[in-house]
Amino acid sequence: MHAMNILFDQEQLERLLANLYVFTGIAANILDPQGRDIDLFEGHPPFCKAMNALPEGHRRCVECDAWKVKSYHLNKGFQFYRCHAGICEAVMPLYDRTHPLAYLVFGCFLDESPVEEQWEQSRQRLAWWPEGPDALRDAFFQFRRYSARELSAYAELLEALASYIQFKGMIQATEQTDLQKLELYLDQHYMEKLSLESISRELRVGRTKLCRLAKQLSGGETLSHLIARRRIDAAKQLLLQNDLPISAVAEAVGISDYNYFSRVFRSVTGMTPRDFRKQWREG
Repeated sequence: MHAMNILFDQEQLERLLANLYVFTGIAANILDPQGRDIDLFEGHPPFCKAMNALPEGHRRCVECDAWKVKSYHLNKGFQFYRCHAGICEAVMPLYDRTHPLAYLVFGCFLDESPVEEQWEQSRQRLAWWPEGPDALRDAFFQFRRYSARELSAYAELLEALASYIQFKGMIQATEQTDLQKLELYLDQHYMEKLSLESISRELRVGRTKLCRLAKQLSGGETLSHLIARRRIDAAKQLLLQNDLPISAVAEAVGISDYNYFSRVFRSVTGMTPRDFRKQWREG
């Protein structure tokens, strides 16, 4: 399938999912083909709000969303699983003929197995929580518990809703421009060894045109500057979100030479990686 832009009718989808929540009490949401939340639903339960309020928790939730779409393996219908924190959820693709345009998900809930056993499973997964997993116990026990029959009925209802979404054209696809393809490629591969030749080959774009696209995307800079900026943007997030050594941050964004990484970081931000982390934490 060619690289595509996925267009969402935000207003109709938001109203549809809000009405569904009022009627059923179960939150449904839509993720894009990469598993990213398109911000349709805000009524998250206390447990999930606490999780996403913490940078490390938010990172884990985002990575879990990406994992759930990649791990889908059924021929059709909802695939049930437990998220990174042990809470029950379900996911199903919304297709354009044979390719997923988006993913319909619902959760968060507990199943009909003993609640204390479910809490113990989550408790083990939450050992990283700064205040200890027991700080989340009260929020965990606010999740509603559903029987297998209730979940099966809700899944069948949502499958019918998926057909309605498709019929009404609430999610559509258009082919990406070369500029969008370059931006997406750098977002997905900035941590790898990149060159003008390798990107030209992967995108099937001539080198002269690729240089022109890079200038359009960066406001006049070269492709190498564009790649450096993308890597430094990722490095800034890593420096703020955890305590990784700066050398490990450099490796993670595709720059193996620590001194070179520091020079590039300073040229882009005006300060060293260490000063950047220190200034943010003191602030």
